[in-house]
Amino acid sequence: MSAPVRYDLAIVGGGMVGASLAVAVAPLGLSVALIEAVAPEAESQPSFDERTTALSNGSRRILETIGVWPDIAAEATPIRRIHVSDRGRFGFARIDAAAQGLTAMGHVVANRVLGRSLWSALRAHANVRVFCPAEVSAITPLADKVALAVHGQRGDAAIEARFIVAADGAQSMVRQAFGVAAEVRDYGQTAVITTVLPQRFHDHIAYERFTDSGPLALLPLADGRCTLVLTLSRALADAALAWTDEQFLAELQRRFGFRLGRFLKVGRRVAYPLSLTVAGRTSAGRCVIIGNAAQGLHPVAGMGFNLGLRDVACLAELLAEHRGRADADAGLLAEYDAWRAADRRGIIGFTDGLVRVFANPFEPVRQLRNLGLLAFDLLPPAKSALSALSSGASRRTPKLARGVALT
Repeated sequence: MSAPVRYDLAIVGGGMVGASLAVAVAPLGLSVALIEAVAPEAESQPSFDERTTALSNGSRRILETIGVWPDIAAEATPIRRIHVSDRGRFGFARIDAAAQGLTAMGHVVANRVLGRSLWSALRAHANVRVFCPAEVSAITPLADKVALAVHGQRGDAAIEARFIVAADGAQSMVRQAFGVAAEVRDYGQTAVITTVLPQRFHDHIAYERFTDSGPLALLPLADGRCTLVLTLSRALADAALAWTDEQFLAELQRRFGFRLGRFLKVGRRVAYPLSLTVAGRTSAGRCVIIGNAAQGLHPVAGMGFNLGLRDVACLAELLAEHRGRADADAGLLAEYDAWRAADRRGIIGFTDGLVRVFANPFEPVRQLRNLGLLAFDLLPPAKSALSALSSGASRRTPKLARGVALT
């Protein structure tokens, strides 16, 4: 193996969060190594798969500021309204973008589109070295750097970095290498994800419907189809994958109703087990933990990637502020931890609370949540507060989320 090559930043994981960070910090002139196990265009890529992502307006601004939104915009579908309901109950809540003074509450984008745009952007920067497909085979934390051994198709490489970033998912081996434990709560549920074609046009409305077996989400797509995220018990999800298209559509119709008319077609179905993963810390030594490596959320409110993208924006801003200040490395990590704490705590609590409240079969709880939906629908300040929460619970909004470049 050749002598180690020194980088400012080694990002392990080139999924949506890791690739976003590489693109965000590239203009700073930092030397960056991005290490990803699976080629972004491969069918087996776990990040850029059949799923779609609901981007908040804050996330859109971040992607605009780092220069990738123009490539995404043509294939993004705006969410004009959100409709939340509880199956079998009269309560519902509606959020209208126009009433909030917005053109859209957010946008729905295919993960493959996000991956294509991000990787195209990062490959344009000479100071970003991509190791892909490649895996980290050893990590050695040292006082002033982190040493990594990388095994790839083109041979092995030795890397030294000022910081290493764990962007390698909920089962992060980088996080584990730095001794950071994670609390895992298995929800005992599986999300069955597919696309469906309703009889009526969706009118750019996103639906969240809570049922006895779990939430059901329908997100609008540009061609009149909708992305469906159907949360089921593990046993029922296994059965749903084996149903005929007719059986699947009939069950969806029973759960959702006829607000969009009949469901006419369904695409390929893919299942994802659901759990909550929360790392005990967001940094350790010279390691920064971001995205799903820091917090893997239930998809009920669509906040996972948006929260991870704010991790990216905050870290990129601190790296910009601390450029050339090698003596301030520990301060950078402490500042990152403090900055992310409130936002992270708020979103994790909100998402987990939704899952728990709407999964509770106790009748008084069901009545209270039904009244809560009605109250929410009648209180504009509550809607504004939720809109603000989705953009970040921290008092300090990162520059990238405000449309301000770091250089």
